[in-house]
Amino acid sequence: MIAKGILSAQNMRLPTLILFAVLLLTSAGAAGAQQISPSTPPPPPPETPPEPAKPVFDPLHAEKSIEVGTFYMKKGKYDAAIDRFEDATRWQPSLAKPWRLMGEAYEKKHDYGRAVESYKKYLEVFPGAEDATKVTKRIAMLEQKLGQEASRQPAH
Repeated sequence: MIAKGILSAQNMRLPTLILFAVLLLTSAGAAGAQQISPSTPPPPPPETPPEPAKPVFDPLHAEKSIEVGTFYMKKGKYDAAIDRFEDATRWQPSLAKPWRLMGEAYEKKHDYGRAVESYKKYLEVFPGAEDATKVTKRIAMLEQKLGQEASRQPAH
């Protein structure tokens, strides 16, 4: 009776092990077959990445960007200042102050072309500015400098 019980217990283990092995091989084979099988269509190409979120209107961030940009200007770090002023224009596009400050930063870098662009944008955004006459004269002076630089360069 005991031998019969041992035999039946061993017999029960064998089918369980076989069933387990078959299930394991079947699931591994199915996964491998999906990758290799020519009948399976190739995965679709990856989608184009979504555009980065554009900043929303945020006057507080714009004002903070101007403050940080002004700090950089005082330290003589004009590129960093320009980056902050550009941020301010993205956070609050109707704000004129960063355009004027950007013009000053470009002027200090001797990038007169971009200084003129920034000053013109300042006047476009804020045509009734108190310093509009002064900025207009500044633009004329910078354009004159640009003309002089262009005439000094040899023709190629």
